[in-house]
Amino acid sequence: MPAYNAEATVEQTVRDLPPGCYDEIILVDDCSTDRTVAIAERLGLTVVRHERNRGYGGNQKTCLDTALAHGAGYIVMIHPDYQYDPRVVPHVVGFLKADICDVVLGNRIRTRKEAVGSGMPRIKYAANRFLTIAENILYGQNLGEWHTGYRAYRRKVIETIPYHRNSEDFVFDSQFLAQAVHFGFRIGDVPVPCRYMPEASSINLRRSTTYGLMTLWTAARWGLHKAHLVTSELFMPKESDTPADA
Repeated sequence: MPAYNAEATVEQTVRDLPPGCYDEIILVDDCSTDRTVAIAERLGLTVVRHERNRGYGGNQKTCLDTALAHGAGYIVMIHPDYQYDPRVVPHVVGFLKADICDVVLGNRIRTRKEAVGSGMPRIKYAANRFLTIAENILYGQNLGEWHTGYRAYRRKVIETIPYHRNSEDFVFDSQFLAQAVHFGFRIGDVPVPCRYMPEASSINLRRSTTYGLMTLWTAARWGLHKAHLVTSELFMPKESDTPADA
């Protein structure tokens, strides 16, 4: 769980996880100013605290590092803001355990009516649809959504992808999936109910626009790398981890 000021929702998120569907819950706190850490510790979660705010991507790097260090065979990322339904976790992991997928995404957009009805802003829905269609075409995939924070991975995926080279901002997610495609992992998705509340995390229009542009730039970098026109460190084998320039 990558967390920042999630005191209002973290407990409900944890409570809704079906019993027996996990061995350990790791929460990485990115310098919250509220009671997120205290609540997580009371719930018995493994808590890792950043000494400085590293951003969404930086938080995920620590989440993945910690999961690997603790011997996880399957890693599920779910935000502690209670936007995504935790009850779906066993079904998501089931596709990994059955060796059907290496990466499974939680798809919030089963239908337009359902997505908008759950509170997703229409402009966000439109941007999500545009980017998802573009990425499906560019990457040769057929996913229902590329921009979800509900993700599950087999351990081999985390061991292979050089995610420490990725951005420390929100485009980390887009870069990670591009890398998953590049290294030949099987990606699938399952429908997941979601809800939009004041407590749910979101980014403003300026940062959303930047995210969209950087997502398209990531696809362009992958295309250039694949065509052997411009080498990108994002898609080089994981021999050494260097900071991202994005």
